[in-house]
Amino acid sequence: MRCPFCAAQDTRVLDSRLANEGDQVRRRRECNVCKERFTTFEMAELTMPRVIKRDGIREPFDEKKLRSGMLKALEKRPVESDAIEASLAKIKKELIAKGEREIAAQELGEMVMKELSVLDHVAFVRFASVYRSFQDVSEFTEMIAHLQNK
Repeated sequence: MRCPFCAAQDTRVLDSRLANEGDQVRRRRECNVCKERFTTFEMAELTMPRVIKRDGIREPFDEKKLRSGMLKALEKRPVESDAIEASLAKIKKELIAKGEREIAAQELGEMVMKELSVLDHVAFVRFASVYRSFQDVSEFTEMIAHLQNK
């Protein structure tokens, strides 16, 4: 690992431990030349599946899009950011665990709705109303009735 301070190639690991629920390794390093210390994080590089949109177009999985959609639904709702990040991580883990090269956007949307239903019912209804393109109030009330029965 190159030192970020002096660019020397000679660094040593002082301490290693698991971070981010075991998904990363945190390493404390020291440069043997300038003696500066710094921290690095190591994680497995896993390929996410491509998303097949409704119109058949395939595009790479975009975590920013996923986060943006969830945050729009959760806007002004009393949900902690740690809970949101945990839900995003859970969705990504599920996608990786499936081992598929491609996933339908509908399936990804269902995964998001499942997580939102746990986080906040209002956010779930917001997301579902856009995602499922409700055409009239009856579909909307059906969704709310289904939530109340849970």
